Amino acid sequence: MIQSMTGFGKSVTQLPAKKITVEIKSLNSKNLDVNARIPSQYREKELQLRNTISKSLTRGKIDFSLFVEITGEETTAAVNPGVVRNYIEQLKQIVDGDETELLKMAVRMPDALSTAREEINQSEFKAIEEAVIEALEEINDFRNAEGKALEKDLKLRVENIDRLLQEVIKIDPERVEAVKERLKKGVADLKENVDENRFEQELVYYIEKFDITEEKVRLENHLDYFKESIDSDDSNGRKLGFISQEMGREINTIGSKSNYAPMQQLVVQMKDELEKIKEQLLNVL
Repeated sequence: MIQSMTGFGKSVTQLPAKKITVEIKSLNSKNLDVNARIPSQYREKELQLRNTISKSLTRGKIDFSLFVEITGEETTAAVNPGVVRNYIEQLKQIVDGDETELLKMAVRMPDALSTAREEINQSEFKAIEEAVIEALEEINDFRNAEGKALEKDLKLRVENIDRLLQEVIKIDPERVEAVKERLKKGVADLKENVDENRFEQELVYYIEKFDITEEKVRLENHLDYFKESIDSDDSNGRKLGFISQEMGREINTIGSKSNYAPMQQLVVQMKDELEKIKEQLLNVL
C-alpha cells in the first residue's frame, strides 16, 4: 500500500467562548520536519502536540498551525487606569485638546493595556488535542487517496519497463548475429589470412563480453521485487527508492553492453520510465 507524503487536514472546534482551528499541511521530505505555529499561551504544550503529530506522520515537512479565536466576552487584556490618566495629564501639557481625543492617544501608549498570562484550561487543551487528532485523520485519508494514484502510476511504469525488457530479450539473438557479422566483415576488410579456429575463439570471447543474460535476469528480479513491495502492507518509499537504483544499474549495463542501435533505443525508453518512477518516489512515504 502506497501512501503519499503530500496532504492537508483541518479541524474546527467551537467552545463556549473560543473557536479552535487546527490546520496540518505536509510536503515531501527525507525525514520528519515539524514546523509549529501556536499561540504563546500554549507553548508549554508544544512538545506534547509534536509527539502526537510524529506518532501519526512518520515522514514529511509538516506545517502545523493552531488558531484560537475568542468568540465570547472573555478577554485577558485590561486597561491600566493610572498609566492612562498619567498619559492624558502629560498630553494636556503639550496640547489643549478634547479629553476623548487625548484618551484615544493615551491608550495607544506603552503599558496602557496589560495582558495577564492565561493558564491553560485542561478541558480546553483536551479539545485542542481532539482537534489535532481529527486533522491528522483527515490528512492521512488525503495521503492514502494520493497514494492510490501514485501506486497506479508506478505500476504502469514498471510494467512498461518489463515490456521493454521483453523486447530486449526478443531482439538479443539478432543483436548477437549482427555483432558477429560486423566482426567478420571487419576482418574480411583487412584482407588478411586468419586462423579460423583462432578467430572463432576470439569471437566467442568478444561475444561473451557483450552478453547481457545476467543483467536481464537481475532486472526481472528487481521488477518483481518492486511490485511485491508496492503491494506490501507498509508504505516504504526509501525501500522502493533503493530497488529503483538497482534497476537503474542493470539498465545502464545493458545499454553499455548492447552495441546495437535497436536495443539502445529500448534502453533509452527504459531509462525514461525509470526517471518517472524516481520522480514519483520522492513523494512516497
